[in-house]
Amino acid sequence: MRISTANAYDLSIDQLSRRQADLSSVQEQLSTTKRVNRASDDPAAAARAERALAAEMRVDANQRAVDASQNAMALTEGALGDANDILQQARDALVKAGNASYSDAERRGLSEELAGLRKQLLAVSNRTDGAGTYLFAGQAGDAPPFIDAAGGVQYRGANGDVESLSGESLPLTIDGEQAWMRARSGNGVFEAVAATSTGTAWVDSGRVTNPQLVTGSTYSIQFTVTAGVTSYSILQDGNPTAVTNAPFKPGQAVQIDGLSVNITGSPASGDNFELRPSQPDQSVFDVLDRAIGELATPMRTAGQIAQSNSSNITALDASMGQLSAARSRVGETLNRIESVTGRLDDSRLASQTERAGAEGLDMVKAISEFQNKQTGYDAALKSYAMVQKISLFNYVS
Repeated sequence: MRISTANAYDLSIDQLSRRQADLSSVQEQLSTTKRVNRASDDPAAAARAERALAAEMRVDANQRAVDASQNAMALTEGALGDANDILQQARDALVKAGNASYSDAERRGLSEELAGLRKQLLAVSNRTDGAGTYLFAGQAGDAPPFIDAAGGVQYRGANGDVESLSGESLPLTIDGEQAWMRARSGNGVFEAVAATSTGTAWVDSGRVTNPQLVTGSTYSIQFTVTAGVTSYSILQDGNPTAVTNAPFKPGQAVQIDGLSVNITGSPASGDNFELRPSQPDQSVFDVLDRAIGELATPMRTAGQIAQSNSSNITALDASMGQLSAARSRVGETLNRIESVTGRLDDSRLASQTERAGAEGLDMVKAISEFQNKQTGYDAALKSYAMVQKISLFNYVS
């Protein structure tokens, strides 16, 4: 078979071009450290890599939402911690106000101190995340949730939480009404109040001695003083009970249907103390407002002062407990965010591993292949050079 010189030229050029293309392809893989640089390199692997990349991008988007929730909850936890510190200062002031040696002027000074603490507390309750979203506004995070109106602080937020779009129920705000204005009154089961008190007696917050006997009724402890002898009768929802004209001893527990209270001091005839079912409607701001007003009131009796301080401290403790419960829930959310972040990190690693497996390059294999391709290219280049010399003129010369 005869092969023309032109055909030999064409074959050598084609071979050189293919060798050069193969070498360039391996060089590109080495420079990008990727085996698949375009879909045409390996359609199936390119599709796997694209799906893995999309999954990784979804994880990144979810992580940004989780980070936003973590930032908001960290700020919320800090705000609730600041609120607890302020309320602890208020409690210390109320404890001081119970000092029998304090004058009306000194109690008025404590009232002014409480007023300053109230302003600080209101500022904390309207704290934002730094981007204009109010932490305690619930689902209405674009406006201050607490408004200091004429009748006291009112909640203008919306019930519920705003959640991040992360596939997880992670909040960006919390329901401020539940945290700040929904503490249970009294001791959590019932509230002991002085409905009428003209003597020196006052009632403590009480306790439950037998939960199975609790009826949820309202009880009235009515006192009568006859010839220097003090007795009391208990009414249940306005109706007489078996406790009628019972002798009274100061400090001795008065018990009825699983409830027990201690009444200290000397009640006057006609004094009336009530035990009412606890209600979840106590606002921390109302507690402070009541304490501020009572401390600023002069000429109160020792019994009124003792009753006021006891009731206000009990109410303040309940509000502090409610805020502490909200802080605990926020802490649980932060712990859950850590778990979610760990799961997202695992998902991101899995996507990256899948993507690397689809389009990743075995560097040892690629370097070896590059050396082989380079050797082949050098051989093709030498072959082309030799073919170029096949000429009658070269032969004659």
